[in-house]
Amino acid sequence: MANTPHHEEAVELQLAMLGRGIVPRVWADMREPLRALLATGRPLCVKCGFDPTAPDLHLGHTVVMRKMRQFQELGHRVVFVIGDFTAMIGDPTGKNSTRPPLSREAIERNAETYRRQLGKILDPARTEVVFNSSWLGSLSAEQLVRLTAKYTVARLLERNDFQARYRGGQPIALHEFLYPLLQAYDSVQLRADVELGGSDQLFNLNVGRDVMREYGLAPQVILTTELLIGTDGVLEDGHLVGEKMSKSLGNYIGVEDPPAGEQGMFGKLMSGSDPLMWHYYAMLSAIDAAELERRRELHPKQAKRLLALELTARYHGEAAAAGAAEEFDRLHPAGGGDRGEPDEVESVELALDEARPFLSRVLVAAGLCASNGEARRLVAQGGVQLDGARVSDAAATLERGGSYLLKVGKRRFRRVSLR
Repeated sequence: MANTPHHEEAVELQLAMLGRGIVPRVWADMREPLRALLATGRPLCVKCGFDPTAPDLHLGHTVVMRKMRQFQELGHRVVFVIGDFTAMIGDPTGKNSTRPPLSREAIERNAETYRRQLGKILDPARTEVVFNSSWLGSLSAEQLVRLTAKYTVARLLERNDFQARYRGGQPIALHEFLYPLLQAYDSVQLRADVELGGSDQLFNLNVGRDVMREYGLAPQVILTTELLIGTDGVLEDGHLVGEKMSKSLGNYIGVEDPPAGEQGMFGKLMSGSDPLMWHYYAMLSAIDAAELERRRELHPKQAKRLLALELTARYHGEAAAAGAAEEFDRLHPAGGGDRGEPDEVESVELALDEARPFLSRVLVAAGLCASNGEARRLVAQGGVQLDGARVSDAAATLERGGSYLLKVGKRRFRRVSLR
């Protein structure tokens, strides 16, 4: 295609859209290679892989998935790679020990959930879903040996987490070295033009570039997004710190979390710190820069409410988001004081031996605390309410035959019947 002024302008518009949210140092290296690909005028093959190691997609996944959606809207071919084969190894990125392998049944169950949930972010009609077992599962021993011959152990040990484990005397299983090579082979098989990933995937994506050259292919352009910090992120020394959002760490908001309720999307977003809210605005919100600046002038609670409404509506619709906001307001009145009860509270019936069991034991049996020690500590700190009244006596007991509404912290409720 001739590089007419109109064509060059269209390429610049694509670059302006696609560069937003990409890690700056990666964008500096990849902007010109991406420009060259876009200038060809052909639809690019854009891949991103997701290992189904957990049963849900969460908001952390959606950061890179929204970048995939932008490529779709620009007319490019987007391939959602479900790493059902690589999930049996487990990505060693950021791990200080070998991950236990998942069963084939668990992988297939999680993969099916991913297929259903991806339609909440991507256009299903324009998303090509592939399973990498369809080519990795048929690799012969000879082909696998030839693949491993295309990379060196020294290069693999340049990877930070492998280095740390090696120097610390922590074992590294041989199959973990295979993971980046198999991910690279996905790019070879698909002849990817672009691979997307989180910033923690930079090493793996660069291995893909090297291995593609070894197979005589043009190296893929790699674009990485920043990682979304989980719901437990806090401010330390003026900086927001915390682990990335992860199902295994419990600091996640799932795209299929209910809009309202004890563990609802709206409430989880409202419970985060103010610095975390602005991080989520930057990473997740679709509002423009001018509107973001206007919201910075609002009271933080009002700005947080607008963000919670936007994201809850994105995955559940406007009506559900409004309903979640109403319930949250009822449970958290502006003036403080007693908070109400959610519309739906899990009920449990407990059969305990004691005539008057300790409240701490009931909290553990009801699944509200992990241990008696934790339960007693929470009671002593004023973090437990019984039928709407705060309890401060760590030796408090309950009477068998009664029914009680227990509340721990801000949002955990149980209605408990003692037999």
